[in-house]
Amino acid sequence: QVQLVESGGGLVQAGGSLRLSCAASGRTFSSYAMGWFRQAPGKEREFVAAISWPGRSTYYTVSVKGRFTISRDNAKSTVYLQMNSLKPEDTAVYYCAQRFSGSASQPTDPYDYNYWGQGTQVTVSS
Repeated sequence: QVQLVESGGGLVQAGGSLRLSCAASGRTFSSYAMGWFRQAPGKEREFVAAISWPGRSTYYTVSVKGRFTISRDNAKSTVYLQMNSLKPEDTAVYYCAQRFSGSASQPTDPYDYNYWGQGTQVTVSS
């Protein structure tokens, strides 16, 4: 059984930064692509970023490109999301997810991810 545990969320002022971490256990972490999604109150879960299994390919939704960076440390079975220049519209519960394959291409469909963490709250005040 795969377990994904997010951490690093919190309350930050607009323009600030946070670094989310997601620690994985249960199967060979380095074989699978990883993604971050978020869900704001009253909205559907949306794709944020994804990274391929070796970390060479990354993908971002347009609204975070240039502000967020996804990375991974396969030795630590951990994926990160560095979030800079945060905006109030970034407020959401952030979830990490493990994809069914090592490729991160076409990464936006949550149904392509078969394991999910419990989420961590990010709140950006104006």
